[in-house]
Amino acid sequence: MADEHQFIENGLQRSQIDEFFAEELGRAGYGGMDVAKTPMGTQIVLKAEKPGMVIGKGGKNIRKVTRELEERFNLDDPQIDVQEVDEPDLNARIVADRLANALERGWYFRKAGHTTIDRIMDAGALGAEIVLSGKVTGARSRVEKFNRGYIKHNGEPAQEIVDEGQGVAVMKLGTIGVTVKIIPPGAKLPDDFEVEEDANPEAVEQIEETESVEDLLEEEPEEVPDVSEEADDETDAVDEDVVEEAAVEAVEEEVVDDEADDDEDEAVEEVVDDDEELDEDVAEEAADLVAEMEDDDEETEEE
Repeated sequence: MADEHQFIENGLQRSQIDEFFAEELGRAGYGGMDVAKTPMGTQIVLKAEKPGMVIGKGGKNIRKVTRELEERFNLDDPQIDVQEVDEPDLNARIVADRLANALERGWYFRKAGHTTIDRIMDAGALGAEIVLSGKVTGARSRVEKFNRGYIKHNGEPAQEIVDEGQGVAVMKLGTIGVTVKIIPPGAKLPDDFEVEEDANPEAVEQIEETESVEDLLEEEPEEVPDVSEEADDETDAVDEDVVEEAAVEAVEEEVVDDEADDDEDEAVEEVVDDDEELDEDVAEEAADLVAEMEDDDEETEEE
């Protein structure tokens, strides 16, 4: 069998066992149970307001319940341990059954609700809530709530701390569902805090008091120097400096241009001189060649 199916089957079996105990042990003040499977068998812990009625004379009743558990639910060697509830008014299951019985006996729902929740708070509970849903007084169903103290409705505290129990009152007009939620005394909630009167907190350095805004306003304002004349002088001085720098830069540019023109003229003259020297050399070489050719012609004629 898959783990999911096994988990569902175990939950179904647990709820069926709980309903069986509620029917068989309702008069004994049944207050819930815990089931744990061990290698030696199934360990069941019963909580009851009157353990003597659960056990019976000479253990007759407890043996009967054990035998029915083996036959109806196929449990291996069930071992039942009965524990007495210390404070029945703080057990939500017992309180819900009491309130349902009171409604069946004809108590007015407001009187029964307020009486029950007052008993819960007198027992030391931190908070309690009672919800009655159904045809409370007429043909139309509605919901009535009674609150005292502090109660959690969701989150981990609602699952781990709050004790919840349900009961059913069968009336002539129909059934009335009873839900009871109780926060037991001594429960530690995540938003709890404590104030220690004898605590020695660390000393905090105090900042020296400075002048307040009122003192500053009462003082006479300081005279603000006239900055316009100084600004004008500074601007004049700045303008003169700028003009001088521009004149110097213009002179330097002219000098640089003149030097560049002189260099270009010298370079052109050098190129012209080189060209003239090359022309003279070429003319001399041409004259020599012509002379040699004439000499060769004379020699050929003499022969």
